[in-house]
Amino acid sequence: MGNGWHEWPLMFFTVAGQCVIGGYLAMAALLLGGRLSADSGRRVRRMMFFLWALMGVGFAASMLHLGSPLRAMNALNRLGASPLSNEIATGSLFFALGGLYWLLAVLNRLPLRLDKPWLVAIALAGLVFLYAMGRVYFIDTVPTWYSVFTPLGFVLTVLIGGPLLGYLLLRAAGIPDAALRYLPWVSALALLASLLVVILQASQLPTIHSSVQQAATLIPDYGLLMAGRLVLLVLGLAFWLLPLLRGKTPPVGGLAFGMLWVLCGELIGRAVFYGLHMTVGMAVAG
Repeated sequence: MGNGWHEWPLMFFTVAGQCVIGGYLAMAALLLGGRLSADSGRRVRRMMFFLWALMGVGFAASMLHLGSPLRAMNALNRLGASPLSNEIATGSLFFALGGLYWLLAVLNRLPLRLDKPWLVAIALAGLVFLYAMGRVYFIDTVPTWYSVFTPLGFVLTVLIGGPLLGYLLLRAAGIPDAALRYLPWVSALALLASLLVVILQASQLPTIHSSVQQAATLIPDYGLLMAGRLVLLVLGLAFWLLPLLRGKTPPVGGLAFGMLWVLCGELIGRAVFYGLHMTVGMAVAG
């Protein structure tokens, strides 16, 4: 039994990657809308640096899970056949396309005719990466992961943390609130959906068992940990939503602090996810 914290490299990699996907989609949607001035578009593209920096830190953390970073390339040995190889490949493609786009845009070397197609290609790569992440953990011999809650949990992290990250970077780029008014409600609705998922999963766990282990006993503090996660998510989003409800512009510092709380909340949720690992046979890991 455990709470999954020993898998912290994978926790950070998956949470960071999913927040980056959501943040990128928010920023790309604004650029694809074509309503920004040339100067505003340049500022938005420059702020994408922080997306790829966070993605880079996530990849660096994931390599610690391999034992030796020198073995990282071995993860691609079974590309197409192994979900892990597919995850690393699609994540690398997303990272490379996004990083190169940012570099060319900052250096003013990005051909105008390639701008929107490239933005769409990065978005598609991010969605494929998200799908590949879900496939890694959708394992029929791990009944606690082999359910709709696994891909749904990953998608909800994209929808909770991503819009806030995108909003933070767009506000830092000087984009007015009027152009971003839809983003807060995406995260708010995703938070409500996450609460429903927690309730449904908690009711399902007592029905899952192996020959030697009950899923409900893997994390005795499941309820407390998930309640703490939801509290952190609510606090994080409050730094964003409360100023808006008062008709004020959320300060960038407050948004950054809120993003930190959201990341902490999602890391707790991901620790619970890894702690729920169990197999259908005699072997039990958790």
